[in-house]
Amino acid sequence: MKKILIRPTDSENAQITAAAMTDPDNLPLTDTELSQFKRVRGRPLGSGKKAQVTLRLDAQILEKFKATGNGWQTRINDALLDWTKHH
Repeated sequence: MKKILIRPTDSENAQITAAAMTDPDNLPLTDTELSQFKRVRGRPLGSGKKAQVTLRLDAQILEKFKATGNGWQTRINDALLDWTKHH
């Protein structure tokens, strides 16, 4: 099913803007303020210091790291880096 975007009419848009202008704590952004936003798609670029690899790990290890929440891949990287410093 195709989604249809229904835009407000000029009259409705004027009413919305007038209502927004009555809230001094939350005024609409100006064109200058809006121009400061940049639309970026996808993941942020990496640092260039890491290489993407495919690595097979024991399911138990993967479960333990994932159970610690977001950032589990970085924690695996840190654990491997720590191991290389001591071996």
